[in-house]
Amino acid sequence: MELAEIRTYPIKSAKGISRPSAHVLPWGLEGDRRWGVVDPLGELIWVGEHPQLLSVSAAETPEGGLRLSAKGMGELKVPPATGDTIPLGCSNLDRAVLAHADAHEWFTRLLGKPARLIWLDDPGRRTSIEEHGGLWDAPLLLVSRSSLQRLDDWIAEGAMERQEHPPTPLDIARFRPNAIIDGAEPFVEDAWTSVRIGEIDFRVSELCDRCAATIWDPVTQDRGKEPLRTLAKHRRWDGKTWFGIRLVPRNLGELRVGDEFRPG
Repeated sequence: MELAEIRTYPIKSAKGISRPSAHVLPWGLEGDRRWGVVDPLGELIWVGEHPQLLSVSAAETPEGGLRLSAKGMGELKVPPATGDTIPLGCSNLDRAVLAHADAHEWFTRLLGKPARLIWLDDPGRRTSIEEHGGLWDAPLLLVSRSSLQRLDDWIAEGAMERQEHPPTPLDIARFRPNAIIDGAEPFVEDAWTSVRIGEIDFRVSELCDRCAATIWDPVTQDRGKEPLRTLAKHRRWDGKTWFGIRLVPRNLGELRVGDEFRPG
């Protein structure tokens, strides 16, 4: 088994970036989800209500800002965030720093509602809610290509039973993983309690319950019924549907694509 791909998401709910390597910090991968989009009350704008966020590409600049682009929008270079610190309406994060006003205007035009771009200056303040352990906010999300293949097979079988055309396989981006592994048996990760990737050890904190954000196609932003319809049939317990596992690092270092993967 090996680490087949590494992804980070500079802006929460926007497109991810595939990387050949990434530094592991106590709160997750370096540069992962340090930026977010909020409404005037400081509430995070959820992709399930505003799938336009999925069209946003965000590339980090050397000086610590962002370069934004999206379909139908002009490109915007955002300088490092140096604005006021504002309170947030998030249960696991109390405040963040405002980005440049041009970024607020850009996201307001994209979403068609008032929006502001924020930057998390200290990721150590972001912890998970109590039911997820109260530690760092799901530092790394790992999914398996073989588990996705099994899910695609189940979806195709369901389509045949309903006499529908077989659907296109799901884009793994729907699940917003940080680490994608290859070579494991489908859903064997359910039973893991620890893993080692390269030279870094991780504790498996929990399985990942999936929300309605996964039913939006990350490329077209079209809404469908999958994968939740099929997950509800094959992967539902405790009132939730499940896909992937959350990892907490036990030591720090660098992950590289091709690293050997060993479950504990």
